[in-house]
Amino acid sequence: MMDLQLKGKKVLITGGSKGIGKGIAQAFLAEGAAVSIAARGREALESAQSELGDVSIYETDLTEEGERKRLFHTYIEENGHIDILINNAGGSNGSSAVETEMESFYETMELNYFSAVHLSKMAVEEMKRRGCGSIVNITSIFGRESGGKVTYNNAKAALISFTKSLADEVISHGIRVNSVAPGSILHPTGNWQKRLDEHPEKIKQFVKNEIPAGRFGTVEEIANVVIFLASEKASWVVGASINVDGGQSRMNF
Repeated sequence: MMDLQLKGKKVLITGGSKGIGKGIAQAFLAEGAAVSIAARGREALESAQSELGDVSIYETDLTEEGERKRLFHTYIEENGHIDILINNAGGSNGSSAVETEMESFYETMELNYFSAVHLSKMAVEEMKRRGCGSIVNITSIFGRESGGKVTYNNAKAALISFTKSLADEVISHGIRVNSVAPGSILHPTGNWQKRLDEHPEKIKQFVKNEIPAGRFGTVEEIANVVIFLASEKASWVVGASINVDGGQSRMNF
């Protein structure tokens, strides 16, 4: 087994109470990291804590600037410093561009994009003091090509662009910034599970037509790439956006 040298590393994961975020938390815990998860719902956080074991939980609304500041300051107060930030909080809303209210565009940008930008800026200031650190943004293959809801697609595209800009700016301080772009992932609290329950035949056809690997991805498959990117084993990976999608995306790179 490759030792990723993550033992004792202080990790903050947003949207960490369920789905991909919880899977990432589990993977870091297995490597011996000191893991904290942040999310909106107290109940889901406590449930994740009882399932995962040794994690700290932070209840916060990441769409609010003041809440993000409070979260980060509390985290540093309680943990001393931050080694790894995983910006995973996200979600989509609305329908077509024409039919979606402006409010929905603002909300989606706050949750998927501005929360990651703001937390990254605060994390970078802390990481600079120590001359090291890693940030991994969870984006989507639909941030790199058309697909998904327009609000989500726009926000994830912006986050991929931000990842590269910030990465080039901070690598000279020993801080690496990258993104993981998942394809369609199946987990109990996700949209695909809901769709599969409602229209099993239609979704099975979708998988057959759209995912060359012939199945949905798992949270563990995303988490494994995230912990590698966050580790020093990926020391020369800077500003990359890695597709983890079973061949689903249509791009050549």
